[in-house]
Amino acid sequence: MLIKTLETPNSNFIDSGFLRLNITNQLNIPINNATINISYTGNPNSTIESVTSNSSGGTENIRLAAPPVELSLDEANAIQPYSEYTAYITAEGYEPIDISGIEIFSGENAILPVTMRTIEPDRFASDIVIPDHTLFGYYPPKIAESEIKPINESGEIVLSRVVVPETIIVHDGAPSDTTATDYYVNYNDYIKNVASSEIYSTWPESTIVANILAIMSFTLNRVYTEWYRNKGYDFTITSSTAYDHKWIHGRNIFENISQIVDEIFDQFLSRPNVKQPILTQYCDGKRVTCPKWMSQWGSKYLGDAGYSPIEIIRNYYGNDMYINTAEQISGIPSSWPGYNLTIGSSGDKVRQLQEQLNEISDVYTAIPSLTVDGIYGNNTANAVREFQTIFGLPQTGEVDFRTWYKISNIYVGITRIGELN
Repeated sequence: MLIKTLETPNSNFIDSGFLRLNITNQLNIPINNATINISYTGNPNSTIESVTSNSSGGTENIRLAAPPVELSLDEANAIQPYSEYTAYITAEGYEPIDISGIEIFSGENAILPVTMRTIEPDRFASDIVIPDHTLFGYYPPKIAESEIKPINESGEIVLSRVVVPETIIVHDGAPSDTTATDYYVNYNDYIKNVASSEIYSTWPESTIVANILAIMSFTLNRVYTEWYRNKGYDFTITSSTAYDHKWIHGRNIFENISQIVDEIFDQFLSRPNVKQPILTQYCDGKRVTCPKWMSQWGSKYLGDAGYSPIEIIRNYYGNDMYINTAEQISGIPSSWPGYNLTIGSSGDKVRQLQEQLNEISDVYTAIPSLTVDGIYGNNTANAVREFQTIFGLPQTGEVDFRTWYKISNIYVGITRIGELN
């Protein structure tokens, strides 16, 4: 029998975790001076913390009580291993929004992306309730499918190469549910949401990487084979665990999961002589067993034992499974140069970086503007460091793979805002 936490601190709340909010409008422009009142879920009228957003739409890290970390590390535990909080957010000119069920784990940094809508008459409030984590709540088990889809059937459409899409269209329900909403979600954000919904951020890093690889490979198989479009649907994937992954609209993610996704988002799992990403299915390994698939709890214990991500993957899917890299990343204006940009670097890639940061700084004003000279000096390093601070990346002042693509991703969004205006 599972035991839910109380709405207010109890004897289990002996540790603490952190929550940071990033608040933007529907055009992804940061909202300054939004007020955020934090309360325990179930007792929303008793505010325990109140903060305001800065010019980048972010907040400070808010320390919040949480159960001990050990509860999330043992599958035999029946007590909810995270505490739940509610954020009530208001900002001038925008509809208030109430988000309940925010998950806080001991020692972990939670990030809550919030999109606020401008006030319009005769529209209902868009409050969000985050349901139980899949490892704690009850969700339908995955319906088994072939891990490799036939691609020579009459009329079937497949892409010519593996491409990381810019956007995933998520059908928030079973495929046949015509009342379910379709959400357009950035690919990286989709993977971060699913991983935060399906595994615990307290687990070993190698376990988290292995599970993220499985999630990405499964997703890219749906993209590559255009699985649902070939069935007459206008979406990429569903949020039903019976068919796909658990994606939860409006939920918080976790910083370590976010950083791992940004580092490996162009990867997937493949087998020799198979062009498509493998449909890597899995189960929790506790309520549902799946001998030929990855067990999430089992992968946790392998991580404890020192297994690397590929060793965990091969333990479940076989020794002929390999990590591959997508041939193209959609929507990105220029590819990663293949090496870190740091003080002393120069050339066209640095110039492009400076141009993109200047565009971004028009919206995220905490980032200093730069002279576009193609020379990576202290000013460029400081601008990069501020960007990394705003977007939750390691604050090195150097542009590595994940920083490059994060800058490119934000730049594309900013320039599209300009086109709309």
